[in-house]
Amino acid sequence: MAEVLERLKAGIRRFQTEVYPEQAGMYRKVESEPQRPQALIVTCADSRIDPELITQSAPGELFVTRNIGNLVPGYGEMLGGVSAVVEYAVKALQVRHVVICGHSDCGAMKGLLDPEGLKSMPTVENWLKNAHAALSVACAIQGQDATRDELMKLVTEQNVLLQMQHLRTHPAVAGAMAREDLTISGWVYDIGQGEVRICEDGGRKFEPVRIGESEVA
Repeated sequence: MAEVLERLKAGIRRFQTEVYPEQAGMYRKVESEPQRPQALIVTCADSRIDPELITQSAPGELFVTRNIGNLVPGYGEMLGGVSAVVEYAVKALQVRHVVICGHSDCGAMKGLLDPEGLKSMPTVENWLKNAHAALSVACAIQGQDATRDELMKLVTEQNVLLQMQHLRTHPAVAGAMAREDLTISGWVYDIGQGEVRICEDGGRKFEPVRIGESEVA
């Protein structure tokens, strides 16, 4: 166990000697000013997901919250950390966009497909009730002949769409969207392929972000 901590400390030393010196001015600047992130990203706690790396964002540009399955409970159902993050991001930080980001090979989605595997983790099992409707939709669309891989892909997408629906029930989000101060989108990140597919608000189809597409300054 000690070797894990030592590996983490070695990483800190590399940061202090190789990364920080080259960007010291930027770090001092972002510390001296109030944070002004443009977007909130709600993504999975999976250790393979790095929102800042995927979007090539610098410190201070993203407000990020992570949990098992990138879930956003509907307002009033499980008021807690996720609800507080959403409210703070929208009301206090006035982010302009919220992303729900799912991903390939998600353990939470595997848990939905194999509920028996969750029996030893009652807290996780209860938390994933916030995604049950996504499983029902995926099964209804695919039918009985779907392969596990097909069902896994679809339930991942449907879960992102479901959490977008839940997000809209939060008063801070509903108000900001009504004023046209806030937009939302759903993403699915393919870890092995490095691909991000996005469903913009109002749609239900996930389209890949393609290399060579025009960039917005």
